[in-house]
Amino acid sequence: MLTSPSSSSSSTFDSFSSNFSPVLTNAFSSFTIPMGLNLSRKVIGARIKDRSTLKVSCRRAQERVVEGEASTMSETKQLFKVSSGEVSPLGVSQVDNGINFALFSQNATSVTLCLTLPQSGKDDLNDDGMIELVLDPSVNKTGDTWHICVEDLPLNNVLYGYRVDGPGEWQQGHRFDRSILLLDPYAKLVKGRSSFGDSSQKFAQFYGTYDFESSPFNWGDDYKFPNIPEKDLVIYEMNVRAFTADESSGMDPAIGGSYLGLIEKIPHLQDLGINAVELLPVFEFDELELQRRPNPRDHMVNTWGYSTINFFAPMSRYASGEADPVKASKELKEMVKALHSAGIEVILDVVYNHTNEADDKYPYTTSFRGIDNKVYYMLDPNNQLLNFSGCGNTLNCNHPVVMELILDSLRHWVTEYHVDGFRFDLASVLCRATDGSPLSAPPLIRAIAKDSVLSRCKIIAEPWDCGGLYLVGKFPNWDRWAEWNGMYRDDVRRFIKGDSGMKGSFATRVSGSSDLYQVNQRKPYHGVNFVIAHDGFTLRDLVSYNFKHNEANGEGGNDGCNDNHSWNCGFEGETDDAHVKSLRTRQMKNFHVALMISQGTPMMLMGDEYGHTRYGNNNSYGHDTALNNFQWKEASLTSRGLSLDAKKQNHFRFFSEVIKFRHSHHVLKHENFLTQGEITWHEDNWGNTESKFLAFTLHDGVGGRDIYVAFNAHDYFVKALIPQPPPEKQWFRVADTNLESPDDFVSEGVAGVADTYNVAPFSSILLQSKICNFKCLWKFGARSGFSFGGRMKGMDTS
Repeated sequence: MLTSPSSSSSSTFDSFSSNFSPVLTNAFSSFTIPMGLNLSRKVIGARIKDRSTLKVSCRRAQERVVEGEASTMSETKQLFKVSSGEVSPLGVSQVDNGINFALFSQNATSVTLCLTLPQSGKDDLNDDGMIELVLDPSVNKTGDTWHICVEDLPLNNVLYGYRVDGPGEWQQGHRFDRSILLLDPYAKLVKGRSSFGDSSQKFAQFYGTYDFESSPFNWGDDYKFPNIPEKDLVIYEMNVRAFTADESSGMDPAIGGSYLGLIEKIPHLQDLGINAVELLPVFEFDELELQRRPNPRDHMVNTWGYSTINFFAPMSRYASGEADPVKASKELKEMVKALHSAGIEVILDVVYNHTNEADDKYPYTTSFRGIDNKVYYMLDPNNQLLNFSGCGNTLNCNHPVVMELILDSLRHWVTEYHVDGFRFDLASVLCRATDGSPLSAPPLIRAIAKDSVLSRCKIIAEPWDCGGLYLVGKFPNWDRWAEWNGMYRDDVRRFIKGDSGMKGSFATRVSGSSDLYQVNQRKPYHGVNFVIAHDGFTLRDLVSYNFKHNEANGEGGNDGCNDNHSWNCGFEGETDDAHVKSLRTRQMKNFHVALMISQGTPMMLMGDEYGHTRYGNNNSYGHDTALNNFQWKEASLTSRGLSLDAKKQNHFRFFSEVIKFRHSHHVLKHENFLTQGEITWHEDNWGNTESKFLAFTLHDGVGGRDIYVAFNAHDYFVKALIPQPPPEKQWFRVADTNLESPDDFVSEGVAGVADTYNVAPFSSILLQSKICNFKCLWKFGARSGFSFGGRMKGMDTS
């Protein structure tokens, strides 16, 4: 909230207005205002008919003010004028005669533009120094858009917002309150608190700002987009702040947790082998939303970022050092440029299903709610907020005005920041009509798919919402939309942990989920396969906990999903039991192998490459601590020596090698769904619900580099019959998750695979057919002690 003006500021205005009231206007033509005057919480609104009279009167009034308030005017001698302005574009734009402001509000009866100028020198951002210009609807309104042009404003460092008034009937769906300063929905830059998670600033005001003075960002003459085909993607879901915020990152605290901090750790991503990052929200969000009032969660900081304040502005507190919106914008571009230079695409997790403005019980009005609640949010027949997001409100996505705002936002991120795609949080909300009912052909979903600016982008839906609209495999797609494959996650988890009756479902998932996506012109890569995502257990916790442990969240363990399909391998939580730890290691490797050999687009979670734990918390959104932060002392890089933990090094090495193996074998990433000649299932017992062993061969019709894969989810050894390799080839063992590092994964393969292979309990193997020459025989003999006089083909590698 803004404080009341001081008595001195009121007297200044009274002196000014008593001499000037006959000639003040909103903008039939123009008028001048001395910059530096304190016009806080006052309105400028009288009308004038004659432009020439206005200019003369303004000049005379100005002279009187200068005589009476010489000390005030000595701060600056600049003047600015206002005129009616332009109806488009919405937001702030630079025009020939000044700075144009345009705001949509269909139901508002009055709009006031509020400006804080840099010359005021106010760091505390209170009312002092704020100028308020009331827009005249007969002059400054076209249709439902309010607009005004202000001349001679500085080209940067101006803070602005709006006060909007309108009908007061809550029962009609209106939530107007002109006492609240509102953020422009189209603000490209947002100024808020100065540092991330600073509770002393939890009630900080959010302002729009702009920068028309800085030079355009230099992307470089040799800059180019990675343009990675979707079938070749390996996505790494990550949080910008959490990636480097921990002191173990070794960074200067001013850099840790920032866009620049991520740049410094790009070598880790390259070593891992991923080629796309999916960033948790980087739109301006309110990390302290939970601390605005006493509640069981008021100790938490929303570090995931699913509390969007504005859809155009980058998160200012991800800038290095003190938060600054202009610096944040520049550094985000530097981060994208650096990732692209490393061959890594940037996909943004975007939240268009709700905003930070909460519900009617505990409203937090910062923008949309106070500008036009009936337009921006879905309402029930009683004009109360609908809640399909689980966060108190639901954005009215298929309303024409809101739909255009979303499209404008997406285009902005593509053109201004060069991002490569978007993952849409709770995207089923985007498939609902203005009354919340499901649509078979949602206008917004179609518009995104058909938009020319977005044509090069990856577009990924989270195809469900909190209202029960589950659209996995049925998301309206126009042959472009990909989906988070939630059925893949559940079926793979259940098979690998040993549930009965899952073999057929597991086979369907690893072969591309044709039951879901083989329709129209959809491809296997339209299914984004994942076992782990930010929401839920980490990979290590998936094999360490049977139950969630969310007590630290303050909700008595009532939050977070109860249906995790997890298995603790015999002990709940941390343990020193060597058998349990070995089994957990094996299971993590099994999940990773399954993910990377599956047809479709694989996605893994930040930290799983070293076995990050949240100690069973499957809903850790509110912890800006080591619970979420990447632990660099555990994230060993064999080639960079960042850890002394050999087991962590081995874990990372295995994960990295499997990813790189996927990149180098086209049979693991088919463009189209598998045909009968491209895969052979070594199975004739599909109907046995107690069978937990699955083996298949992927055939390479071009180079003869077939791949054989087997998964054993039984608690006993299975002696697998190994098929004949292609002509003039031998089978080489590439992976066996039951073996210790480095034998668990040997990229060039180990020769000597026999007609059978004893697959250990809860393990998986991966074989590749290759020509076996004398060199490979020598390597095999040296590794295994094999005598060349023996019969290699008949050797049992168990």
